[in-house]
Amino acid sequence: MDGLLRSHGHHVKTYASAIDFLASPGSENTACLISDIQMPGMTGIQMYDELSARGIHIPVIFITGHPSAPPKTRAYAVEPVAFFPKPFNCAELIACLESVLNRPT
Repeated sequence: MDGLLRSHGHHVKTYASAIDFLASPGSENTACLISDIQMPGMTGIQMYDELSARGIHIPVIFITGHPSAPPKTRAYAVEPVAFFPKPFNCAELIACLESVLNRPT
């Protein structure tokens, strides 16, 4: 993932876990977050809900190995931008990311 995004000119920061991301300084300034849903310690959905509870609304693209219906987030959370089942089409993911990054704020 890191190499794919960098090869398209994007600045990338990676984290070992959702907990590490939440603890990182400046995480609220993230332009777009790409996260797996199933991770050890804290799922991507739990991380997303925690960001929302903190009042941090980052566009999120989820990647999942379980392509059934997208999981539910808490009622007060803004819905994620997209869900991509594994294996995903790299061109579609990049197009989605670039659409998010080019949105007016």
